[in-house]
Amino acid sequence: MLLMFCLNRADVFAVDDVAFQNVMRYLYDLDQTGRSLKQSMQDIAENWRPYRSIVCKYHWHWKAVSFGQPQ
Repeated sequence: MLLMFCLNRADVFAVDDVAFQNVMRYLYDLDQTGRSLKQSMQDIAENWRPYRSIVCKYHWHWKAVSFGQPQ
């Protein structure tokens, strides 16, 4: 998170963030858990390279807007 939000790195992927895992599960209809979920997330996110941080931020924003959570 430090690399994404404070240092503004463009290609950081938050595979271990639980909120982001839930968003990915919902949006991409993933039913795995644990290591298999993380591997599926990384496979999907490979297409986002070199802008994975930006895509992660959009996903978090989508979750906040869709489910009425504070940003």
